[in-house]
Amino acid sequence: MRAMYHPLEAFIGLRYLRAKRRNHFISFISLISMLGIALGVTTLITVISVMNGFEKELRARILGAISHATIEPYEGEFEDWPALVDRVEGHPEVIGAAPYTSEGVWLQGRDSAGALIRGVDPDYEPRVSDVKTHMVSGDIADLKPGEYGIILGISLAARLQVGPGDAVTVIAPRLKASPVGAAPLMRRFTVKGAFEFGEFENDSALAMIHIDDAAKLLRLPPGSVGGVRLKLNNMDRAWQVARDISSELEGYYRVRDWSQERGNLFQAVRTEKTVMWVILSLIIAVAAFNIISTLVMVVTDKQSDIAILKTMGASSGRVMRVFIIQGSLIGVIGTLLGIVGGILLASNIGTVVPFLERLFGFSLFPSDIYYITELPSELRTRDVISFSLMSLGMSLVATIYPSWRASRTHPAEALRYE
Repeated sequence: MRAMYHPLEAFIGLRYLRAKRRNHFISFISLISMLGIALGVTTLITVISVMNGFEKELRARILGAISHATIEPYEGEFEDWPALVDRVEGHPEVIGAAPYTSEGVWLQGRDSAGALIRGVDPDYEPRVSDVKTHMVSGDIADLKPGEYGIILGISLAARLQVGPGDAVTVIAPRLKASPVGAAPLMRRFTVKGAFEFGEFENDSALAMIHIDDAAKLLRLPPGSVGGVRLKLNNMDRAWQVARDISSELEGYYRVRDWSQERGNLFQAVRTEKTVMWVILSLIIAVAAFNIISTLVMVVTDKQSDIAILKTMGASSGRVMRVFIIQGSLIGVIGTLLGIVGGILLASNIGTVVPFLERLFGFSLFPSDIYYITELPSELRTRDVISFSLMSLGMSLVATIYPSWRASRTHPAEALRYE
């Protein structure tokens, strides 16, 4: 009588999962299916979490030097930029704003290299970039107007073979009249320090000088700047916010956001994540096919049991639900094991990888080759939920055909030789 309080389909489905003396092989295949699903979910959660971590780290390093958005005049320069910065910072989605002037130049130290020179105001620049926290030597406050100091990316300084106190000649691609004809604008600067963002383009092709020195170098009107850089609450709305701000200003302005400068890189990362998601999902799909083979063998083995159930009045739908429950339980158990394993591995990847490196004596990310020397990880709840639902969905779909086949069993044919 106690069994009457349990659904018959669930009772039989759970019983079929237990090992019997004559069907150990079927139970072994069921275990393999569970472990396959668990392995697939664990791998998927871990790999996507690591790729999320790489994307976050890459975004922090790149956007630590470039701004979320910029506003520039179509012609000329901003002259009353302090009032413009105050006005822009009044926007609810703007965290900070800073003036800048930029120009592609040629640098000459002990060696030479091309670079992007950026004129910045040391008082405003920390509002829009993380350069202050990425200084290897010196400080951005060392840039004083009229002293012609320069701060270089660490790789750029190494290429020029210069260090703090050394002289660097900046040659701008603009011409000035001289007694002997036209000559390029140039001036000698003193290296005040170096920064390292851990990103190739910023560290190897960016140099900073005081914004007043940039105006003198490029022969701009005193106190004028090339544009305003913005840091926003939501970088994904950078384009829209910059457009809204420019539309409120008088005149015509050129608007750019971070996606126009480095958007292709982040799009490539997202595409790679999608491809990895599809490839690793095949592990779960293979495990789901094992559920099909397991249930087919169970249905074949339990022909007489199915026939007896039907002769006792069980409908085809009830028989079908027995095997759907059995297959779904394999998927549920495997998915739960995969979730636990994936969360534990993704959360502790920063400990596991160094342990394996010490154990086997290798370095996964040598510092002399890679800018990112540790394996980052960012576990996102929505990823775990979506992978779990996908796994459960595949497991449920895998039960349909074997269950339908069981429901089509004819009692007379199944019991003919019993």
